[in-house]
Amino acid sequence: MNVMTVERPARASVPISSFEFWPGWLFYIPVVAYWLWLGLRFRGFTLPTAANPRVETGGLCGESKSSILDQAGPEASAWIAPYVRMVTGENDLARAQALLSGAKLSLPVVVKPDIGCNGTGVRRADSVQALADALAAFPRDVTILLQELIPFEGEAGIFYVRHPGQENGRVTSLTLKIAPRIVGDGRSTIRELVLADERSGRIPDIYLPRLAGRQDEVLPAGVGMTLVFAGNHCKGSIFLDGHRDITDALERRIDAIMRDIPDFHFGRIDVKFRSISALRAGESFGIIEINGVGSEATHIWDSTTTLAKAYRDQLWHYRQAFEIGAAMRRRGCRPTGPFALLAAWRNQRRLMRSYPLND
Repeated sequence: MNVMTVERPARASVPISSFEFWPGWLFYIPVVAYWLWLGLRFRGFTLPTAANPRVETGGLCGESKSSILDQAGPEASAWIAPYVRMVTGENDLARAQALLSGAKLSLPVVVKPDIGCNGTGVRRADSVQALADALAAFPRDVTILLQELIPFEGEAGIFYVRHPGQENGRVTSLTLKIAPRIVGDGRSTIRELVLADERSGRIPDIYLPRLAGRQDEVLPAGVGMTLVFAGNHCKGSIFLDGHRDITDALERRIDAIMRDIPDFHFGRIDVKFRSISALRAGESFGIIEINGVGSEATHIWDSTTTLAKAYRDQLWHYRQAFEIGAAMRRRGCRPTGPFALLAAWRNQRRLMRSYPLND
């Protein structure tokens, strides 16, 4: 598979790890067991929801993406891709255009649901017609965001942890996200190219549904095509462990940004960046999303990561979430109750079932 890269090629020697696409219920059995043990140990199964007390459920599930971004102070706001929020209904296109104009935003934009996860429903709109199509694909009376498309090729997930009382937080994980591509030979169909690739050929059900209507198209020789726009592993993006690109400069920049979001202690920042060297310097990147305690350190989905390391890193991060939640509870913050958490999860699931297929 040809991949979009930013100074660094994807490692192709191990196209897919042995556990990378296990069913979620199977992979997360040890994680859930550990969570339950931590719940007993810290006297609260929903304790991590207190880690980010100004975010609904701490960002574990069902939270509004814009509600986190809205809390950003001037330091953090300068790094966040501008966005507007709207509720789908009548005259969506005209209202969207008016909102974009009022915010001095122009196409292209990214259309995404305000409540959701895993890139579900994320669409790119480069033209007025594409914007109209994206808006029409969503059900009515749903809150969505129209966000400026950051014109950088690189994408990364940066995990941030700061314990209450600590002067500075840490970047504990960095994941480089690579958009998989196929390249035409003038003879093979898109479907044949996907199936022939050593990675996509093993997981065609992830890529082919969003190519409906184009699977029998023959790509001209040398013409490339990106298979997925949303930078999510479960949607087909390739994830690489970027721990060696965590520098003091990047960590200082991320810490300054996240300390400008009140009482935010644990979560992942998704960014688009110009180049690896710029990211290492803590420069030339834009934030597209900030996720709370429901996010994970996604470097574990690097195909060279061992199962033991994946679990070790996952469990370490969730231990931090419980410890931070316990510290915030001592300061008077109340975790989300189990029934409220269940209601938030059910609402998120209901909404996600109604969203269109992502780009």
